[in-house]
Amino acid sequence: MPYHKDKQQAFQAAQQGYEQAIQANGTALESSADPDYATKQQQFEQELSEALQQIDNALEVASEHQRMQLRQYQEDLYNLRKDLY
Repeated sequence: MPYHKDKQQAFQAAQQGYEQAIQANGTALESSADPDYATKQQQFEQELSEALQQIDNALEVASEHQRMQLRQYQEDLYNLRKDLY
């Protein structure tokens, strides 16, 4: 049972990180004319890095179904990163 709990906790952490990165991206995009844009952009980049790390960690213990969802999160975040540069 602890192994199952670890998988679920890792997945939930990755999911939460993904959602926070998406939210930070939206905040940064909304404030592109704002003087704090650079700060919000840095916050997004930090959230993005943390989310990708959480996803990598979760992939190590994920079930097949979780793995598919985590890979989708990963792809979405890489696309957001690509759009930045």
